[in-house]
Amino acid sequence: MTFAGQRVLVTGASSGIGAALAEGFAARGAVVGLCARREDRLAEVLERVRKHSPESRSWTIDLADLSGIEAFARRVEDELGGVDVLVNNAGIPKRRHVSELTPETVDAVMAINYLSPIRLTLALLPGLIERSGRVVNISSVAARLSPPSEAAYAASKAALTVWSECMQVDLHDTGVRVHVVNPGVIDTELFHLPDNETSLADLDALPPSEVTSAVIDAIGSGAFETYVPPWFADIVAGKFQDPRAFLEGSAAWTAERVAALGQ
Repeated sequence: MTFAGQRVLVTGASSGIGAALAEGFAARGAVVGLCARREDRLAEVLERVRKHSPESRSWTIDLADLSGIEAFARRVEDELGGVDVLVNNAGIPKRRHVSELTPETVDAVMAINYLSPIRLTLALLPGLIERSGRVVNISSVAARLSPPSEAAYAASKAALTVWSECMQVDLHDTGVRVHVVNPGVIDTELFHLPDNETSLADLDALPPSEVTSAVIDAIGSGAFETYVPPWFADIVAGKFQDPRAFLEGSAAWTAERVAALGQ
């Protein structure tokens, strides 16, 4: 699929999934706008992106500062020339047992994972409607599977997912299409950040390029929700047939993993 002539904004683009997405869109002809907090890392990604798309540019911004998002959106529209595809990728993990969470921690996770993409989407929405654009929200399998020690993170991603569902309904008579992509275990630094409990996942981590392919395929096919890897969809379907049994099984699995890992 080609994105020649399209303007694409990718948040959280200084590493991991965001960096791979930025390069993937650029390689397919898009002019890409990149934003993230870390200026040095962002500059490295922009250099790679410009090998494919010389007009691409970047902005250093902390999206946790919700008060600055409206002005940032106006700047992007002015300097990028509008937005055809918005990819809300920026986010933070928080693996912590629910009994160890504080209101401040929950608020911080919700601000960056839910409130910031919503504010950015709303700020850019008039232009997206005018351009029959696409909104891609990078959620997580955690939003559907409620894993252990992920209450704050999973809830923030679930909020983003449900927002996406309602948004697509509200915009059914416009040209705008919304896509939710749910990565599982992806080989990024998010699984190794401090102030997080050790992940209990027993799956091989996939490269970020797998998410890029899923996003491109979703836009091309019009699919609303996509899982990476795809077989997670079957597990989610099974969960909703009997949530109680699923949660009891998840608790048993968690106890086994904790014992096996000696935690």
